[in-house]
Amino acid sequence: MNTAPWLNPMLRLLQVVTWLLLLLYPLAVWVGLTRWGTTVLAPLLVTVFTLRLLVLRGKLRQQMWLGKALAIVGILLALASWALKQSHWLLYYPVWVNALLLSLFAYSLFSPPTVVERLARITEPQLDAAGVAYTRRVTQVWCGFFIVNGAIALATCLSGDIALWTLYNGGISYLLMGALMGIEWTVRKRIRRA
Repeated sequence: MNTAPWLNPMLRLLQVVTWLLLLLYPLAVWVGLTRWGTTVLAPLLVTVFTLRLLVLRGKLRQQMWLGKALAIVGILLALASWALKQSHWLLYYPVWVNALLLSLFAYSLFSPPTVVERLARITEPQLDAAGVAYTRRVTQVWCGFFIVNGAIALATCLSGDIALWTLYNGGISYLLMGALMGIEWTVRKRIRRA
C-alpha cells in the first residue's frame, strides 16, 4: 500500500499505540468492566481491534496472519460481548491468543523452517544443523508453554473472578513468558560456549 510520506509516521504511531493497548488488554478489560461495563468498553475494544487490523504491517507472512487473526478474534469477542451484554466474552481473548500462537508454532514444526528458526536467522543467517535442531526443540517448548498457559487462561475465565483473571493474564502470564525467554537465552549462551 502506497501512502503519502506524511502519513507514514502517523501509521507507525497508530501501530505502536494499538500494540501497547493490546499488550495491556487484561488491565484495560478489568478497568473498563469495573468502571463502565460492556456498553462502553466493548465498542472501545472494537475500535482498537479494528484500528489494529487496518494499520497492521509486517514483513513476515506468519506475522501478518497472526496479527490479522488476533484482531478479528478481538473484534468478534467484543461484538459478542456488546450485542449479548455479557462481559465474559471479553475474557476469552488471552485463550485465543495462546491457541493462535500454538497453531502458528505447531504448524511451523510440520512446515519448516520453524518460527524460532526464522527468528534466529535474522541475526544468524548461516545457522548450522545443530542450530536448526536447537530451534526446533525451542519451538516445541513454546508449544508446550502455549498449551499450559492457554489452559490456565481458560481456567481463569471459567472461575468468574475478574481479579484472578487480570492477575494471571495481565501479570503472571507475562512474567512466565519473560522467564521462559530468559531461560532459553541462558541455555543458548551456554550451548554456544560449549
